[in-house]
Amino acid sequence: MNDQKAKLGIGALLHDIGKVIYRQGNDRRNHSTSGYDYLKTEAGVNDSEVLNCVRYHHASHLKNASIADESLAYIVYIADNIAAFADRRKRENTEEKGFEVSVPLQSVFNILNGNQEELYYQPGDMDPNGEINYPSAEKKKFSENFYQKIRARLTDNLKGIDWTEEYLNSLLAVMEANLSYVPSSTAKAELTDISLFDHVKMTAAVAACIYDYLNEKQLNYKETLFTKEKEFYDQKVFLLFSMDISGIQNFIYTITSKNALRTLRARSFYLEILMEHIIDLLLEKLELSRTNLIYSGGGHCYMLLPNTDGAKAKIKEFEEELKNWFLRYFQTELFVACGYAICDANTLRNIPEGSYAEIFQTVARRIAEKKQHRYSAEDIIWLNNRKINDYTRECKVCKKIGNVDEEGVCPLCRKIEKFSANVLYSDFFTVELEGGEEGLPLPGNCYLLADGERSLKKRMEKDLYFVRTYAKNQMFTGKHVATKLWVGDYTTGNTFEEFAEEAEGINRIGILRADVDNLGQTFVVGFPEQYTTLSRTATLSRQLSIFFKYFIRSILAEGEFSLTGENKGVERKATIIYSGGDDVFIVGTWNDVIELAVDLEEKLKKYTQGTLSISAGIGIYEKSYPISAIAEETGDLESKSKDLPGKNAVTLFEDGESHFLIDGKTEVSDGTYKWEEFINGVVVEKYRVLEDFFGNLEDRGMVFLYRMLELIRNQKEKINFARFVYLLSRLEPTDEGEKKEKYRWFSKKMYEWIQSEKDCRELKTAMNLYAYSHREKGEF
Repeated sequence: MNDQKAKLGIGALLHDIGKVIYRQGNDRRNHSTSGYDYLKTEAGVNDSEVLNCVRYHHASHLKNASIADESLAYIVYIADNIAAFADRRKRENTEEKGFEVSVPLQSVFNILNGNQEELYYQPGDMDPNGEINYPSAEKKKFSENFYQKIRARLTDNLKGIDWTEEYLNSLLAVMEANLSYVPSSTAKAELTDISLFDHVKMTAAVAACIYDYLNEKQLNYKETLFTKEKEFYDQKVFLLFSMDISGIQNFIYTITSKNALRTLRARSFYLEILMEHIIDLLLEKLELSRTNLIYSGGGHCYMLLPNTDGAKAKIKEFEEELKNWFLRYFQTELFVACGYAICDANTLRNIPEGSYAEIFQTVARRIAEKKQHRYSAEDIIWLNNRKINDYTRECKVCKKIGNVDEEGVCPLCRKIEKFSANVLYSDFFTVELEGGEEGLPLPGNCYLLADGERSLKKRMEKDLYFVRTYAKNQMFTGKHVATKLWVGDYTTGNTFEEFAEEAEGINRIGILRADVDNLGQTFVVGFPEQYTTLSRTATLSRQLSIFFKYFIRSILAEGEFSLTGENKGVERKATIIYSGGDDVFIVGTWNDVIELAVDLEEKLKKYTQGTLSISAGIGIYEKSYPISAIAEETGDLESKSKDLPGKNAVTLFEDGESHFLIDGKTEVSDGTYKWEEFINGVVVEKYRVLEDFFGNLEDRGMVFLYRMLELIRNQKEKINFARFVYLLSRLEPTDEGEKKEKYRWFSKKMYEWIQSEKDCRELKTAMNLYAYSHREKGEF
């Protein structure tokens, strides 16, 4: 990226900095003027191009400006308009005028999926150690003092600007840290659900695309963007571009290893970094920054790119390079499909109506086509004619054929094994051109290494092979820092064996697989037509990424729901294998996994104001159960939940070994429930009744529980019902008193439940849960 393009990106990110100055209360000038003066006199910015981007980004100032026709200010002006048109929308049924400079940021979930609320975020920043900022009805206004603190932080980071791509990405992280909960617009007549960070980021993305488009076509900036502004909105300037990695499930879960848990986490994280690296490689090839990244997560991403012949040629070349690299290292196990749709500025704000959804459909269709036709005839010939040495054999971990060491492990799996020790505890992950024996391979002849702050500084200063680094869960900025990555790195254990031993009752691990329902559809058509824009899609995706990649850590660290009803407030015994843009895979003690799943569902509902739901599958396993089978079976459980009308469900212990074993027999039942039914019907109403009654019967209670469970497997048979009533009568205490009263109440409930198919189904699940909770260690 040349200096001119870097200056454009920096100018675009800073163009609205005057709003921070203006809202302090002691500066009533236009925010363009306030920002210009602040940057020049206080922040020490002296570059005229950047300063003009800030000073002249409004038409009223630009029309009389004494600047060159090729000034970057014209690009920032039009990019700001496009971004503003895309994120600012009039509130319905309001005639209010003027501004409310202290107004807090509204929630983007206010208008999602039919919602009609008016909730706000509390004034704050992206503090890595802060609590979840849930939308609230309280309209707590920004204080002038808060804006003064933001001003001071920005000033510290702006001094000594380096006009390079590295500084641009670093500045992006600074803006996210400080402006994520600051509203872009404070107009009373407009929705204020787009943050100042999201607005300036979108402005920078649009500006970079316009810069490349104008320069390739050799168009005059002023004439094209200012004199003929209206015509420009219909020009096909942009590409909505997407990449998607196929084969993730098999790569992560098709393993057998004594260090299974650490290996799973390492493989998942490796793919996560791999995707981020691929994104950065393409952006570097196109001379763009991370401002152009709209969304990434789960092996998928969206970017806004320029519609130029040069960009399309580089994309095609990059796609071919990626394919060859994956064939070399993974054969056909992993594949990256790329696709894009051409669009104009009006499409980004859904003009005409339906055009926005259409570009996403076009991209999805082209991705699907690429997946169906992955390889050329030449690729297939190459695959079939690869020379395999006689001494190659199958890797005992990944099952691929190739060179293996004396323990039967291939070089890549061995590197992942070594890397696994650092995934959860390293703060930085460095990309180098020389990886040595430990570096994991990345496209572009690069390698991935775990790093600490001290070793990282040495690499930055002296290592000629250093490319970039990724900072995990902290606002670390500096040269070559590609981005801060939110990573769900919560863990309290290193092995399945540890979790099994720590479980309550029986020695079993629990596995949770879950993802958000209908998220793809929500991105495209979740907002009302008049509010459907790229800005809101980007804002929504970022909010969800923060929840699943970062806030999830505090949800697990401070568990709330419990089977017994006691408010735990303690850390879950669990490890996050993966938590991405909308889905999770978590391992832990069987009881903690069930409880944290409820926490996750309830916190997501609160975070998204009930506009989004999550469906999950939970399996319970012996510590030695094959990982590949675990992944497949919990995936099937999750699918059961997704198949339920309306989704928003959880499936437990469905079919096969993931079910409970009662007296050596597999208890098969339909374990799919709506979350509310599981929480209230299974746990609160029935499990806790069992806990209250059988908890006082000592060992005899478990024997009766097993017999009752056998009898209610088919509650419709009269003989079983009669036996159940008889068995229940044998539990009646002989003495009058509190125990007798408790028995009468308990038996009444049991009689009611056994005669209802719904209640009986819930009771069986509750009994299974109770049996596991009170089983002695080592029992079946």
